[in-house]
Amino acid sequence: MIASDSTAWERVPIVDLCAEHVDCVNRTAPVVDEPTPFKMIRTTNVRNGFIDTENVKVVAEETYKRWTRRLVPKRNDVILTREAPLGEVGKIRTDDLIFLGQRLYHFRPDPRKLDADFLLYALMAPDLQGQIKALGSGATVEHMRLGDIPSLEIAVPPLFIQRRIGGILSAYDELIENNQRRITILEKMARSLYREWFVHFRFPGHDKVKMVPSPLGPIPQGWEVKKLAEIAEDMRRNVPKGELDEPRPYVGLEHIPRRSLPLDAWEMATELGSNKLEFEKGEVLFGKIRPYFHKVSVAPFAGVCSADTIVIRPRRAEQYAFVVACVSSDAFVAQASATANGAKMPRANWEVLQEYKVVISAGQVAEQFSTLFTDIIAQQQTLIFQIQNLRRTRDLLLPRLVSGQVNIEALNA
Repeated sequence: MIASDSTAWERVPIVDLCAEHVDCVNRTAPVVDEPTPFKMIRTTNVRNGFIDTENVKVVAEETYKRWTRRLVPKRNDVILTREAPLGEVGKIRTDDLIFLGQRLYHFRPDPRKLDADFLLYALMAPDLQGQIKALGSGATVEHMRLGDIPSLEIAVPPLFIQRRIGGILSAYDELIENNQRRITILEKMARSLYREWFVHFRFPGHDKVKMVPSPLGPIPQGWEVKKLAEIAEDMRRNVPKGELDEPRPYVGLEHIPRRSLPLDAWEMATELGSNKLEFEKGEVLFGKIRPYFHKVSVAPFAGVCSADTIVIRPRRAEQYAFVVACVSSDAFVAQASATANGAKMPRANWEVLQEYKVVISAGQVAEQFSTLFTDIIAQQQTLIFQIQNLRRTRDLLLPRLVSGQVNIEALNA
């Protein structure tokens, strides 16, 4: 029987169990516009055990070498945010050429003393989160001083128990990661489907359809050019601030993911501090502040959202898939960005966007597209719900495992 008596676990400074540990270079790295493989990880990329290596800025090779001169990040290193927000943790799970932006701390566990997965989950558990928050300071932005890092202590069982605990919890994260990969693939399929059929006009049977002139150039015969307002509308259902009759899902701009159709975060609200908007299941939530962030998702339920959201609904059910695909396309988001009002906080304007011209089909092509695209959205949202269930289960187990409250052998039986 493997006992997990935490009273016998030694409390040791984390840094004493690391082969390397360094702070980031606390200067702003000069980024470049052209593609490079050298990716900058910022605090916003570190969340809930994972590190997003896709939504990043890139730098030149010379900058990458300067910013990694003390330690080159590699797979299984653990990253902690020291500010904005404080206390988020993630493990590097790829072999990408990445480096740390500001306000991040870099741990490389010594594999002879500390399992990387155990460190990751211990940093996410109440014990170390409590230590981190207790060390946080700052009236406006909570942050942890660099000199406080050596005082963070971890309760460590023998290495083989660390590995068992890390293995149990990482199994959930592997399933989460697999679902996230599937969501990304489906996202690319959806965008490619719309681009091929409605931008390049390479739909099934396109070689048998004559191209005819239109205000937007040659289009397939039988198709039409319409303004977006003819097929979609902005739903302005105002909800005044104050208490709600019952808890309702609330979606803020911070909850809407970038370049992702399925909504992956929200919270339950019982009171609204400011006026909001109501939305229905299936409607599109378009973040209008800084539209270049490309925050456009489909609502999987009814709820309320930020007033800085454009709630878009198709006028006809059969045009649903096309409307979703259009307003989430790169071209439409680029138009929203180019026509946004305001220098510091640009906002997209529906009065302008509703004039956007689109090419729509009818008949069999429209039906086929609707079936394929709608199925992709449904698959993505199902995977999101699965991820949330996996994460809830992991988060229930996590504090009990890393504190020694659970019998490890019984769990693996």
